Amino acid sequence: MSGHSKWKNIMHKKEKTDAQRARIFTKIGREISLAVKQGGPDPASNSKLRDLIAKAKANNVPNDNIERLIKKSGGADTADYEEIRYEGYGPSGVAILVDTLTDNRNRTAGDLRHYFDKYGGNLGQSGSVAWQFEKKGIVAVEAAGVEEEALMECALEAGAEDFSREDEVYEITCAPAALEQLREALEGAGYTLLSAQAEEVPSTYVSLSGEEDVKNMQRLLELLEEHDDVQEVWHNWDSDVR
Repeated sequence: MSGHSKWKNIMHKKEKTDAQRARIFTKIGREISLAVKQGGPDPASNSKLRDLIAKAKANNVPNDNIERLIKKSGGADTADYEEIRYEGYGPSGVAILVDTLTDNRNRTAGDLRHYFDKYGGNLGQSGSVAWQFEKKGIVAVEAAGVEEEALMECALEAGAEDFSREDEVYEITCAPAALEQLREALEGAGYTLLSAQAEEVPSTYVSLSGEEDVKNMQRLLELLEEHDDVQEVWHNWDSDVR
């Protein structure tokens, strides 16, 4: 889902079919369910839930749906999900992190291993890939009608570390601990946020030159993103193709 240019992923998501949008809603719902079970249903005292509500809104999940998810998540009949991260390599050594929420780790591991093996990659041990990434808070702001210097000043005062623009989007980077403060400051100043979440940012990138490697990488990412148990996919493939 995420390479080195987050905004391209956001723009791509806007073009998803209804079925794909439904899948995104379901995945966010799982995250909200787990967050409520771990920290309670009040976003004022549950910062993770607060971040997920913002993520849901950024993905156009209706407020009524969000409220129903939170209420339902407190019930005893909801599924028990566990967070598991898988690490591996795609074609030509592309590093891939796969964050999952699953109620059946054997099913999830088997499916992911099959995908990696089929498309020129392999799953690795814990820690085999993660060292190539650094967690950062990333906020994407729609550029239309925005005065750059004012946005930059607001962002820096709220804890931003880096600021850049690519076409129609400003991308603001901060430490993960500063993400909530940064998001709230920008929203309070009236800016439209396309995304605000902690992401795994690669330290280096891998280019794929062979046509077969590119096709295999594209297909591998598609299968991972379509899997019901997969929440996020991070990689260091240096390509504008999503």
